[in-house]
Amino acid sequence: MIRSLWSAATGMQAQQLKLDVIANNLANVNTSGFKKSRPDFEDLLYQKLKLAGALNGEGNQVPVGMEIGLGVRPVSVSKIFSQGEYEQTNNELDLAIEGRGFFKVLVNGEELYTRAGHFKVDRDGYIVTPNGAKLQPEIVVPNNAVRIEITQDGQVTAIMGDGTTQNLGQILLYDFPNPAGLYSLGRNLYRPSDASGDVIEGQPGAEGFGTIAQGYLEMSNVDVVEEMVQMIVTQRAYEANSKTIQTADRLLEMANNVKR
Repeated sequence: MIRSLWSAATGMQAQQLKLDVIANNLANVNTSGFKKSRPDFEDLLYQKLKLAGALNGEGNQVPVGMEIGLGVRPVSVSKIFSQGEYEQTNNELDLAIEGRGFFKVLVNGEELYTRAGHFKVDRDGYIVTPNGAKLQPEIVVPNNAVRIEITQDGQVTAIMGDGTTQNLGQILLYDFPNPAGLYSLGRNLYRPSDASGDVIEGQPGAEGFGTIAQGYLEMSNVDVVEEMVQMIVTQRAYEANSKTIQTADRLLEMANNVKR
């Protein structure tokens, strides 16, 4: 009964963590470029009361052993980098990546990466994120530009007031061997880690990279229906583990009251 108390307690803790992840996913259902998370669990050690293959008192081999599990524990909370839906905005600085890749931005001198493409132009003409981080490589929009055109392969062209065009540069994309290993920093930003691998630079549409869609935003890849179902499953699992604790407690109470 003591084993069941501790095993059920680990189950409640695991379901609480899963609910925390679900809550964060649902909170960011309308966050551009957000990637949902998923917790992964594994069972704990087993207490071996009888080994399979051991010999019993009669000299016969035992075909099946006795192992009692001691609960569950979380091992990771990983990002799922599946493609999100696209929202057409017709804003010339809203960019969506169709396929693999990240935009690179400069934050306090550090190169970070994002899938959120809702860019702006600052007072100096630089293309920046809503938090002011400059897109890398830097692109400067002239003051007298009336329109910006960005092709699928990342070429940026300004249409000037007199009808002439000016090439402003090339938007590059960046990828990692293991995107799930990136550090999530909030603000739609990711930092490379040893687990993510070295960054790979490429032109949109080439070498497995996605293309750029101007006038679109990639929305969150959170499926609300799926998350709600997972919330129900998590709630029932939490209740079941709490019932196990209550049952074990009643059995201990009965054992304590055997002799009065």
